Amino acid sequence: MYDVIIIGAGPAGLTAAIYTLRARLKALIIESPSIMSQAGSAAFVENFPGFSQGVSGTQLLSDLKAQAASLGAELIPGDVNGVESLKQKTQNVWQVNTTEKHYPALSIIAASGTSVRKLGISGEDKFLGKGLSYCAICDGAFFREKEIAVIGGGDAAVEEAIFLTRFASKVTIVHRRDRLRATRLLQERALSDKKIDISWSSIVDKILGENKVSGLRLKNSDTNILTELRCEGVFVSIGAIPNTGFLKNTVGLNDGGYITTDRELKASEKGIFACGDCRDTYLKQIVTACGDGALAAYSCQQYIDQLKGTVYN
Repeated sequence: MYDVIIIGAGPAGLTAAIYTLRARLKALIIESPSIMSQAGSAAFVENFPGFSQGVSGTQLLSDLKAQAASLGAELIPGDVNGVESLKQKTQNVWQVNTTEKHYPALSIIAASGTSVRKLGISGEDKFLGKGLSYCAICDGAFFREKEIAVIGGGDAAVEEAIFLTRFASKVTIVHRRDRLRATRLLQERALSDKKIDISWSSIVDKILGENKVSGLRLKNSDTNILTELRCEGVFVSIGAIPNTGFLKNTVGLNDGGYITTDRELKASEKGIFACGDCRDTYLKQIVTACGDGALAAYSCQQYIDQLKGTVYN
């Protein structure tokens, strides 16, 4: 029996682990082997406090895991497919179900993050791994001296476009609006980079090619005129969807599938807390995910202490 099971090993989950372990709670961290943390796909993080020269997402996660391990973290791989309530005598116990095993706990911290959102157009599945990717840091080196396109206009998309100029001969940002949504600093860098071009007011209508990507068919969102963009690689960065399907019938979710919480990060069911990108929050950044993890862990600790009658008054 665990005091808490933390579902997810991104910045939110690992921070929650560090805080719960310091509180001497018996904690288990379940990390999905099939879903990569969005932080891990960040080539360069330069807005996390304390790293004036920036840090890669993989290095930041590695450091967080090492810190959790130094406190005795128990981390296992597993894909969670459900959570259910088990009534036991005087208290409620939660059971976390994975494809391999069932794990009981007095509480749960959901830190399951998000997954990439797909375009949902013709050719997307066909060309995955054949010129189409959702991760620049993973696949950028395969496109040395090639012309590529990045779909999206937010921070992640523009950051990927800038990163990909290290390899590509030309990067075209394809954005459905007439201005970028990314922060001003990123916009300035992209607009001043000679390797970056922007296709404004453009929607991807079709991915072109036979056995691999050869280009995109674009539709102008104002005029509906179709044009073709030649490229050998396509990187999709159009947002994310929350990994909360395992909680669909357990706690309250908003229309987008994000977990709704109160100010103490309690979900709608007693004993379940949520932190990071999987919850309904105004800003989704690594630094806010870490803050969420600390708060969820503290709220969880208070809950466990109340169950055990060890609350400090």
